[in-house]
Amino acid sequence: MIDRARLEEIVREAGRIAYGAWPGAGHALESWEKTPGNPVCAADLAVDAFLRRELGRLLPSAGWLSEETVDDPARLERGLIWLVDPIDGTRDFIRGRTGWAVSVALISEHRPLMGMLAAPARDEEWIGVSGQGSWRNGEALHASRRTTFPGARVPADSLPKEDRDLTTVDKPNSIALRAAMVAADEADLLATLRWGYEWDIAAAALIAREAGAAISDAFGHPLNYNKRDPRAFGLLVSAPDIHAAAVDRLATRAHTLARPQR
Repeated sequence: MIDRARLEEIVREAGRIAYGAWPGAGHALESWEKTPGNPVCAADLAVDAFLRRELGRLLPSAGWLSEETVDDPARLERGLIWLVDPIDGTRDFIRGRTGWAVSVALISEHRPLMGMLAAPARDEEWIGVSGQGSWRNGEALHASRRTTFPGARVPADSLPKEDRDLTTVDKPNSIALRAAMVAADEADLLATLRWGYEWDIAAAALIAREAGAAISDAFGHPLNYNKRDPRAFGLLVSAPDIHAAAVDRLATRAHTLARPQR
């Protein structure tokens, strides 16, 4: 059995390392672009190195897949793997905004066992344990139970014309925090229509699922982890009763946007 208390300590400390470099707390920060439009900063790398060392000590048998580490195909032979995004929501982090989190998930046989988000700029810690529930700052989470699709709360800055029957709410840059909003009944629907990586979604998807939300890719298919190609097209997290309507709403766009990138 994994030492859950130690895992929480490690992720919490990773959050403190990130916060210690966060411009929103008055710190200077070195940042650059890995590729055009894809920012990274020194804090990403520091948190990644810390987590790889400490999580490796906690569970030496587990593989590793992180946004800031070169992928090692040997992970595919491991029954357990850590999925890590050292700072999810790097744009908000660099701009001194609060919408970022450290994201860590432990995967067993393609399914998440545990997930944690540390969002110290928001004074939030989110934890999910498979089959046991999920919590924010120690309080049990209960996902949205909305039953009608029109009017559903969506974390977004704006909505396309075809979705203007929905309602926008605050949108952190971190996709993990947006998914967690559904877990906390602060949103009814999160939907993305782009190729995304497993490390972006694993922890938050578990937290939302354990709170009672419905989880899938943009096509309504289940999510699996530690795949050879560690991507999925889209993330859909919603109140269970509006999930089918969300899949239907997105179907044409999802097929159109996914096809050219395969």
